[in-house]
Amino acid sequence: MNGRTSTTMTIHFKQVAIVGVGLIGGSMGMILKSRGLADRVVGVGRTLANLELAVQRGAIDAFERDPKAAVPGTELVILAAHVESYAGHLKEWGHLLEPGTIVSDVGSVKGPLVGQVESLVPAGVHFVGAHPIAGKESSGVGEGSVDLFANALCLVTPTANTDPLALRTVQHVWETMGAVVRSIDPFVHDWILGAVSHLPHVAAFALMNALTDLQERGEADLLDYAGGGLRDTTRIAAASPEMWRDIFLWNADNLLTMTEAMEKHLQRFKALIQAKDAPGLAREIAKAREARQRLK
Repeated sequence: MNGRTSTTMTIHFKQVAIVGVGLIGGSMGMILKSRGLADRVVGVGRTLANLELAVQRGAIDAFERDPKAAVPGTELVILAAHVESYAGHLKEWGHLLEPGTIVSDVGSVKGPLVGQVESLVPAGVHFVGAHPIAGKESSGVGEGSVDLFANALCLVTPTANTDPLALRTVQHVWETMGAVVRSIDPFVHDWILGAVSHLPHVAAFALMNALTDLQERGEADLLDYAGGGLRDTTRIAAASPEMWRDIFLWNADNLLTMTEAMEKHLQRFKALIQAKDAPGLAREIAKAREARQRLK
């Protein structure tokens, strides 16, 4: 991973299109508008009620349900929908992008996805992958905020094909939004985020499903007895099923390795509990506690 990047340029767009006006896309629109980075922000989405709410929240100036009506004349296009939709979108309207247009994204996976997008944008159009590590367990533009990215880490994932000016422009946009920007290889991104983001989501989903299975024994309503520990551990289990399905599949190879590592440690705890090995349990818990104390 490279160190923190910094730009000193001034950027202003006549029009920005955001494809997918949810929590991240909506917050971007709010900041683009409130900080004067764009004259006009157009939202693209499928749900009329959500697009109308985005206008009311000040995330976009106008919306189009047909992206082919939104992208012509746009200088910056942000892909903020599910990562699995990127290819379909670009095949549908990529040919309408004008030379010099920048396409970027906010997806939680990069790796092969970056190469796929680069192959789909027309000549003269520049793609820069980006991933703001910010968000909430709840989704939707109604949860958006102009402060969502304040001091958050945003990873940009350039390749040998990335246009240097487009890269600096995307870096500047995120810095203006308050993020701390770092550059990282797309495949290294997927290994690291697989460990610190995707695997925790697997753990949270699996834990809630285990509790659901235990609940079916009918002994008691388990969640009525839950405290802060369960809430803290499973907060991210309230995330979007569609979004995380796509992330897991795009990062499957890394995630399989990581789930196997977690299974190993679950089996370790199981064996220690079966053996009633108090010193062994204490060592494992202390090891985890020490690692947790390093987490900022």
